[in-house]
Formats: sequence, C-alpha cells, structure tokens
Amino acid sequence: MARFALILAVIAFCVLTAAKPDPRMQAAIEALTANHAHQSPEDVDGSFYCPMDPDIRSLRPGTCPKCGMTLVDGIPDIVDYPFEMTAAPDAPVAGAPVRLTFAVRDPETGAPVRQFDTVHERLYHVFLVSQDLSFFVHTHPERASDTDDFHLDVTLPRPGLYRVLSDFLPHGGTPQLPTATLIVGGGEATLAPTTLRPDLSAQASENARVELSLSGPVVARQTTGLEFRLLPGDGLEPYLGAWGHMLAASADLIDMVHGHPAATRDGVLRDGKTLRFDMAFPRAGVYRVWVQFQRAGVVNTVAFNIPVTEPT
Repeated sequence: MARFALILAVIAFCVLTAAKPDPRMQAAIEALTANHAHQSPEDVDGSFYCPMDPDIRSLRPGTCPKCGMTLVDGIPDIVDYPFEMTAAPDAPVAGAPVRLTFAVRDPETGAPVRQFDTVHERLYHVFLVSQDLSFFVHTHPERASDTDDFHLDVTLPRPGLYRVLSDFLPHGGTPQLPTATLIVGGGEATLAPTTLRPDLSAQASENARVELSLSGPVVARQTTGLEFRLLPGDGLEPYLGAWGHMLAASADLIDMVHGHPAATRDGVLRDGKTLRFDMAFPRAGVYRVWVQFQRAGVVNTVAFNIPVTEPT
C-alpha cells in the first residue's frame, strides 16, 4: 500500500515536471531574436553558434571558448528526441546495484539513435540527484558497442525519489536534456520537497576552498554572474573539456540547469583561479548549485544554496 501511494505521488510529480524545450536552444533563439530584430535576413544567416552553448555566437567559423566544439552556421529547429529510461530490476532498492538503460529514438523514423557527437569528451552525460538534494553524481553511461543503448550501473544510498538528467547530442540533431524519475525502495520515503536554507559561505572541497561572489541581486529570468574563487589559486586544470561544470537544481527538482564557465579570451581564465558562470534561474526559490572542477589532478565538487527572487 505504501509503495502504491508513492507511485501515485510520482505520477503527479511527473505531470508537473513534463519536458520543456531545451533551455540552451531556447535561450539561443531568444537571444538571436533580440539581437537581430532590426537586421536583414542576410545578417541572421551569417550567425555561427555553439551547439552546446548557444549563447556563444560569432560572425565567423571557429571553436567555442567554453567547450571547444566547432561553431555551426544557423540556428536549427528545436527537435525533441523520444527518450526512455528503464531500470533493472524495475523496483530498485537502496544499497543494491541497479542498471539504468537509456534509449533514444529518431523523432522522424522511430529508429534507435546510434550516432552521437562527443561533447565535453563524452558521448553521454548523466546527473543523478536525490529528493533531499544531499546526493549528487555526475557520471557517464557506457555501451557495449555502437549498436547498443547506453547503460549505467549505480548503487543509490537511500530510498526515495531521484531525478536523472541526461545530456547528449545526437549526430545531426540538437542538444538534448531529458529528465527522468526513479523511485528507490527499501525503507520509508517521502516525496515532500526539501527545504533549502540559503548558504553562500565558503565551502571546502577535496583539495581546495571555494568562495562565491555575485555580480548583483539574483533575480529570476535575469542573468547574474556567479564567480567561484578557488584557494589556493594554482593547479586548476581543464575537466571534461571545460574549466568547470555546474548543475543548478530547484528545491522541488522541477528545474535542473547544466552550465559551463563564461567565455574567456583564447580559452584562458581571467586570473587562473576564478570560474564565472552567467546564470539565469527560471523561477524564484532557493537553488542548490553544484560546481565541479579539477585541481592538481583531483576532481572537486562543492555546493552552494543560492536564493532567487522574482522581479519587482
């Protein structure tokens, strides 16, 4: 009976969290619309953009200073690829291994998609976050061959609801950020959203200390610069094709945004020790923001709770 009630609650949760257009592509289209509202079609056709970071644009061919991808000409139509995540066993329990399989299909033919473009040194990225936001993993599914689906073997620490964010780029398609929900049994669990208290204090990571500063008030749907200063200030190295990675999740796990540091001249950080992310949070509330970077060969992960207000 308890599991049945949990399933009903999950159905309601999934309805509320129905897939939305890829925020990276949506942002790019809105930005281009604003920038080119009074330009001729010839000017618009000359725009080059990064498939993974569409805010990066150029009048000439080149590479993205954030991720190193080749800039492509013209903004394509947003196309969502049918996606399904399955679990084996189908009723996973805390503390026991579970295999997650990710199936992606062509939106026109329905055939399995087998060709993916490498993004940040991997074909497929996954973020797993627990309902209480205490568990966070950024990892990479594998596949036995080019004709198989991607799979991920993982052991989850506690019962409850987990949100799974995938990040991949089908060859010839647009970036995809589908989410899925996983219920893990093995004990009492609640689906009530966690309550996050703002926490902007310096955080200790594996071999660094990270201080956060903001460029101004953090207001929903308005871009704010988040600067993460690393101490000591030496030894920062590229990690998965970028100087850093960020995931921001709302307390109710409805909104999840994956980002990378703002563009830097020739791909070099301004001072070698500050990661700046230009971020627009979709709604008011407190967000948990995880930042990952590599220093002296060690991957570091820190988390901050950032309060966001509605515009006045």
